Amino acid sequence: MKNSKLKSTAKSLVFLFGGILLIVLIIRFVPFRLDLTAEKRYSLHPSSIAVLEALEEPVEVEILLTGNLPGGMRRLQRAIEETIRTFNAYSRQRISFYYEDPMALPADLREDYIVGLATYGINPTNLFITEDGGQKSRLIFPGVVVRNEEFETGALLLQGERGMGPDEKLNHSVENLEYELIQAIRKISTDKAFAVGMTIGKGEMKEDEGFGIVEALVDLHEVYKIPMEQATKPEDLDPFDIIIIAGPKESFSEREIYFFDQYLMKGGNLIILLDASTFELENAGGDGTVAMPLDHGLDQLLFRYGIRVNKDLIQDMNFGYHPVMAGYYGDEEQVVPLPWPFYVAAGRMAAHPITKGLDQVMFRFVASMDTVKADGVSKTPLIFGSEVSRKLAAPVRIAFEDMAKEPNLEDFGLGNLPLLYLLEGQFTSLFRNRFLPEGVDRNTYKESSKGGKVLVAGTGNLFKSQKDFRDGNPLPIGEDPFNNTQYANRQLLQNAVNFLLEPDGIMASRTKTLQIRPLNKLKVREEKTKWQLINILVPVVFFILIGLLWGFLRKRKYT
Repeated sequence: MKNSKLKSTAKSLVFLFGGILLIVLIIRFVPFRLDLTAEKRYSLHPSSIAVLEALEEPVEVEILLTGNLPGGMRRLQRAIEETIRTFNAYSRQRISFYYEDPMALPADLREDYIVGLATYGINPTNLFITEDGGQKSRLIFPGVVVRNEEFETGALLLQGERGMGPDEKLNHSVENLEYELIQAIRKISTDKAFAVGMTIGKGEMKEDEGFGIVEALVDLHEVYKIPMEQATKPEDLDPFDIIIIAGPKESFSEREIYFFDQYLMKGGNLIILLDASTFELENAGGDGTVAMPLDHGLDQLLFRYGIRVNKDLIQDMNFGYHPVMAGYYGDEEQVVPLPWPFYVAAGRMAAHPITKGLDQVMFRFVASMDTVKADGVSKTPLIFGSEVSRKLAAPVRIAFEDMAKEPNLEDFGLGNLPLLYLLEGQFTSLFRNRFLPEGVDRNTYKESSKGGKVLVAGTGNLFKSQKDFRDGNPLPIGEDPFNNTQYANRQLLQNAVNFLLEPDGIMASRTKTLQIRPLNKLKVREEKTKWQLINILVPVVFFILIGLLWGFLRKRKYT
């Protein structure tokens, strides 16, 4: 009897350990992951997986968000860890992480380290925490530094639109973790570079003014200048994946317009930033100057594609500031930033991969836009003005002395004016059923597109760099030297270029949405005692019943 019991027990143990070993082997050699969440928060976009599977060397992530953090920041910290662990599960190379508190570094290293983080856009945030019955403030760095053996980059992870509450901002930051981290990994690991061209020769941005575009795109793309007067055929534009036309002051010829049209018909991408009016801001002092309609030759082209840039200027009560000399203090000029309704600080964003979660974007001297019928073309407004704005038809008076006048809010009766449009679909050539420009090859003409996208704004200053008033050097896009403000124009450019190039690539991961599920406070207060009793008593009663049942069965078996 005893031998049979021993054999039975041994057999059970063999089956138990054999089953465990089999499960371990299956997990080891046939790894799999199951995401049972409703919004698939632990799943990665296929484009992110492709980047991870293509890694050729290990990646190290330095998490800067550390220390004694309140609940919301701890949630972001845990989400960063979870995302990196998920990346490591899909990567062909190891992705490791560790924590580093910049404020805990020795004094002789701390300053240089923090300055280095600022070059990656990671600036400190002042956080207030409750400690020992009182409030204390400390600086945190909500970002990461990503590096491999050769390169290093950084990413700011706490982001959100201006006006968002703390919970909304944290939730948005968690939603965007996959994109921000995979973008950083891609920067240091990929050799693939797209060609972005900027037209010159028609009064577009000067070299210093275009510095910001090059600075924003150089990490992932190659930026070139395109002198249109040297182009002899549409194929001269084919090497460029995107062409940026930013603020031309002279009219393009019909031949050059034909080249742009055929570039789009072949699947190219255009970013067209047009000034609808021309004026000299230097003459805005005293009696001021007048903005007159500007003919750049591209109106008919855009009209065929489904958009019209109006000959007007928008004023908005959600405005930026312009520096004006207010006199002298001794022998030094006194420069004062004054409110300027022509500078629209737009913070109403569409839920689109290009603009989702962006902070305010500055539009200087922007014109309104209307959509017109264009079969096969979808027109998506991406950024809007505030609810208190107006349109002034050209000619428009521009004078600094108007800054001192109190605006009449009754005149600002328009709201949510679209400032940026994305055009997608099947475009029809402007030259369909028209004579082609003289000298072009008619055999290569295409009357409809096979893809391609157009991004349009009614200002040529959207991606124009400002100058540092102290040394005259150009600044990154969106940095306002007079107000110590950083607008999101730089990130808008990067998002727009990445989406136009790869709409189904890693930009698509920005569409991930995580729901905030707050507890019903009234229900919590009313049912608090009931659920406390359930949570305490039910487990105790359950295990008591299991123990009694187990004892009863053993007694019955061996009696």
